Amino acid sequence: MAWFSKKRTLSGWMVVSTDTDAIRLACVDRSTQGKPRVDRWGILKQNENSGAELEKVAEEYKLERYRCATLLHPAEYQLLMVDAPSVPREELKAAIRWRVKDLLDYHIDDATMDVLDIPMDTEAAGKSHYMYAVAAKNEIVQAQIAQFERANIRLQVIDIPETAQRNIAELYETTDRGVGMLTFDYAGGLFTLSFRGELYLARRLDVTWSQLVGSRENQRQTYFERIGVEIQRSLDHFERQYQHIALSELLLGPLPEDIGLLPFLSSQLYLPLRQINLADTLEFAEDMGVEKQWQLFHVLGAALRAEANAI
Repeated sequence: MAWFSKKRTLSGWMVVSTDTDAIRLACVDRSTQGKPRVDRWGILKQNENSGAELEKVAEEYKLERYRCATLLHPAEYQLLMVDAPSVPREELKAAIRWRVKDLLDYHIDDATMDVLDIPMDTEAAGKSHYMYAVAAKNEIVQAQIAQFERANIRLQVIDIPETAQRNIAELYETTDRGVGMLTFDYAGGLFTLSFRGELYLARRLDVTWSQLVGSRENQRQTYFERIGVEIQRSLDHFERQYQHIALSELLLGPLPEDIGLLPFLSSQLYLPLRQINLADTLEFAEDMGVEKQWQLFHVLGAALRAEANAI
C-alpha cells in the first residue's frame, strides 16, 4: 500500500501515527554506516486543552520535507495467511484477492490489499508456499489519505504493526538464526517470528497492556499463563512448518513497568528470553527512555523500512 512522490529533501522515513490520545511520530535515517539514527521523535497529546491537530504537527515538524508513512491500527485491517497462487507476478494480487474474498466480512471490491511473501525452503521439495494478505476497507484507507492531504503531508506508505515489529526484530538477528519478538500495548499483544528480515509468523494475543498492569495478582497470573500457552503454540507451529530455520532467542519489547512477565515466561519457554532496550540497536539524537520506547515502538519500527516499493 504505497503512494509515491518524486519530491524529497530529507533522508529517512518519518512515520506519523494518529491515535485517539496522541499523535506519535519518529524519523529514522538508515543511510549512514552503524546504527540507524532516530533524528526526531515526538508524542503530542490530543485533548480539548492541547489540541494537537495533525495540521499543527505538520507545521511544527515541517513534515513536508520528509517521506511520510503511517500505521493502521489492528482493528482497521486483517492479516491473512493463504496458499501462494502459482501465477505470474503481475497477476499475483488478483489471484490473492480471489483467495481471500470469502475470509472477509465485507465485499472484496471494497478492499484495498497488499501481499507479503513468506520465503520457502528451496531445499525441501513438496513444501507449501504461503503468503500474507493484508486487507483493509477502502473507506479506511481513503480516510487516512484524506486526513494527511488536509494537513499537506505527502503520505507515501501505509504500514501495519506486524511489519514494523519485524523491522526492529531484524536488528537483533544473528547470522542464519531467526528471532521471536513479543510486545504489548493498549490494543493487545503481538508475537512475531522472523528470519533474514522476513516475517514468517504473526499472532495477535487477546491480552492488553491495560489488563496486565491493572489486574490483581491472581488474574495477572492467569493472563501470564494464557500468553505462555499462545507463544508455545506459535513456536510449535513454526518448528513444524519451517524446520530449516533455527531460532536464537525470544525478545520482549520495552514495557513501561516491570510486572514480572519476563521471569514467568523464561521459566515456561525453552528458548532464552530477554527484554530489549532500543538504545542497543538505535542511535538517538535525543535521549529516549524505556517508557517512550514503549509508546513509540511500532512507529520506530515502521520508520526502519528499507524497501522503496511494495508488491
